[in-house]
Amino acid sequence: MGCFFYILYSPSAGRFYVGHTCEKLEERLRKHNSNHKGFTGKKNDWNVVYFEEFGSKSDAYKRERQVKSWKSKKRIEELIPR
Repeated sequence: MGCFFYILYSPSAGRFYVGHTCEKLEERLRKHNSNHKGFTGKKNDWNVVYFEEFGSKSDAYKRERQVKSWKSKKRIEELIPR
């Protein structure tokens, strides 16, 4: 199993979350939607709207850092298929 770069979206917050993991995406999403102290813990309606698979954690992390460096909701939206 590979590692993933992923983008989550919360309709109630109108926000994206960008991350990476080497867990199954379903399990990572379950954790994001649980009640915890982090950024995603405030809402429980996060959905995976985009992901890419990588062969290593470092490659997935590099992709996360690249997308976060854009600091652009518009560019993130352009990644997501309609």
